[in-house]
Amino acid sequence: MVPIVSIVGKSDSGKTTLIEKLVPELVRRGYRVATVKHDIHGFEVDREGKDSWRHKQAGAHTVVISSPAKLALIRDVDHDAHLAELRDKYIQDVDLILSEGFKKNNQPKIEVFRKEVHRELLCTQEDNLLAIASNQPFDIGVPCFDLNDIRGLTDLIVEKFLKGRKSPQVHLRVNGKEIPLSPFVEKSISHTVRGMVSSLKGCASPQNVEIKIMPD
Repeated sequence: MVPIVSIVGKSDSGKTTLIEKLVPELVRRGYRVATVKHDIHGFEVDREGKDSWRHKQAGAHTVVISSPAKLALIRDVDHDAHLAELRDKYIQDVDLILSEGFKKNNQPKIEVFRKEVHRELLCTQEDNLLAIASNQPFDIGVPCFDLNDIRGLTDLIVEKFLKGRKSPQVHLRVNGKEIPLSPFVEKSISHTVRGMVSSLKGCASPQNVEIKIMPD
C-alpha cells in the first residue's frame, strides 16, 4: 500500500512551499511522488468555453483529457473523499503520496509553523503528528526541523515509509553511472525481465539475471 504523508498547517504557513521543496529531493533520490491538494471551497480546472467544460456542461459524469504528456480526470462526486479512498481509486505507480491539507484525516502529518504568522500548533501527537517544520523550536515529543532542512525531513520520510519497503535488488548502470531506482521502477524492471527470460529455453526459474547492452 502506498504510504501517505499529509503536510498540514494554518493558512499562509508555507505548506505548498514545503511540498515544492520535498518533491524534487524525493525524486532526486529515485522515488515517484504523487501530490493531492485539498480545497474545501471547491475548484474549477475546466475553464468555460474549453472542450472539457463543454463536455461537462452537456451532462457527462466523467471527462478525461488525454495528451502524449499529460492526462486529467474531471469527475462528479457526492462526498469529500478521504485520502485512502483517493489513493485506492485514482493513484497508481508511485512510491509516496504527499497531501496538502486533509488535517482531519488520520494519516501521518508534518505540520508547517511560522512564528510570525501563528501562535500555537494545529496538531498534537494524538493527531498522528510525525514532525514539525518550523522557524522556532518545539519540544512536544516529535522531531522539529528547520523550515529549510529539506534533507532532514526527507531522511525522516524515507526512514519511516520508504526504506523498509521490500523491493527486488535491481541495479541500473548507464555509461558507467549508477542510476537510482524507486521501489516501483525496481519491481517493474524485475517482473518484466524475469518474465521475458523465463520464456527462454533453460531459464524456467531465473533468479540472478545480468544484462549488458553494448554500443552498436
